[in-house]
Amino acid sequence: MSTIETTDWKNIAADGYALPSGRHLDGLVEELAAALRDPDPEVRDGYPYVVLRTWIERDVIGPEHRAGLGAVMSARFDDPEIQARTFAPLVLNMIVSRGDFDHEWLTTFSRWYPAETDLRGYHAELGWLHAAAHGADLLGTFGLHPQVAPTAMLDLAVARLLAPTSYLFDQEEDDRLAQAIGRVLTRPELTEEQTVAWLAPIEADFADLGAPIPAYVSNCLRTLRGLYILADLGVRRTRSSERVPLPHRVAIKNRLAEVLRLH
Repeated sequence: MSTIETTDWKNIAADGYALPSGRHLDGLVEELAAALRDPDPEVRDGYPYVVLRTWIERDVIGPEHRAGLGAVMSARFDDPEIQARTFAPLVLNMIVSRGDFDHEWLTTFSRWYPAETDLRGYHAELGWLHAAAHGADLLGTFGLHPQVAPTAMLDLAVARLLAPTSYLFDQEEDDRLAQAIGRVLTRPELTEEQTVAWLAPIEADFADLGAPIPAYVSNCLRTLRGLYILADLGVRRTRSSERVPLPHRVAIKNRLAEVLRLH
């Protein structure tokens, strides 16, 4: 049974997301954190999520509370419940997008993302899980942060793409991963060599394949094809921003074409 009264959060949203009178922010943040672990999708992905996102965007939840919330989400990468693990990057993405950063968050995320085996996009009872997509969004946000090496995020994307799985992306996970990689590739400090070097392990993996093609290879191929289009058109660093051209778009398109030509 849920421990969160969803109607309370609905009323807060209806009241313009104002802090309810007589309530302390500490307790509200704790409740919201609990809601984002709840197995009930109406709680986890409903009004509590919207309130949390809005309060972070409006700085109602300030740096100190965001740091504490980030630590809670970082620890959830080791949670036994799948919905807890997969919603942790969703919340961390909100926090890191505000400019907050902790190396521990990056460490725990980098350990979890390629190792997660439950990649289901949607579950009939648990609702949206979306490990690959939520992780991709956070990877892209980390990849834009000045304290994160962009090459490390490109390597992390490769590790996720080449991890064996029987799950075939069917909820736009490949598009989200392509967007994430594209955002990392907008980093101006990347050299032309660094822009394409991360594709070498993928090319090597593809070279030894026989038939039938494993699910992870299909996922990877579709991700790279999506990235080719983004390299041609440019990438939005945020969903609402203008497209940004990749600094080495010709080199990345040529290298992607070489890798994809293997199939």
